[in-house]
Amino acid sequence: MFDDYLSWKPFFEIVPMKVEDCIEMSELHGQRFPRRWSDGEFQNLLLQGGVFGFVARQTNAFFSKPFGGFVLSREAAGEAEILTVAVSDKFGRQGLGWRLMQAGLREAAARGAETMFLEVEAANEAAVKLYGKLGFRTVGERPAYYTGPDGTRSAALVMSRVLR
Repeated sequence: MFDDYLSWKPFFEIVPMKVEDCIEMSELHGQRFPRRWSDGEFQNLLLQGGVFGFVARQTNAFFSKPFGGFVLSREAAGEAEILTVAVSDKFGRQGLGWRLMQAGLREAAARGAETMFLEVEAANEAAVKLYGKLGFRTVGERPAYYTGPDGTRSAALVMSRVLR
């Protein structure tokens, strides 16, 4: 019985994002990025035409459905972009980023996008590696684009992937 408890792993479902998710998205965004987007900013984005997203909710939790992560995207005129994506540190290395990105890619293609773009801090090796495995390639760089909490500047990579 104790061994079963030790081997227990959370299971997540990837579901379409709702406005009600914006508070949790804002909280997680603040944990993962230097500048937290407010729940109002997320709501405003989500209510715009062409904006869509997905959240990861734990399905085998006992009392609540913990929030594991999210991806927020936009599609317009045959192109799509990842606006932001985040996975909770508590659930890292469990494939949630991969699954969220796959959901975003599928939805963008279903909406008619032929290409998906994203921007990532060049120093974020884990994210750059994940995006590479998903088929994204670097198509540009913005030097000194991001400003860290200590004032240091770092480059942003612009990456793209053909969807069709």
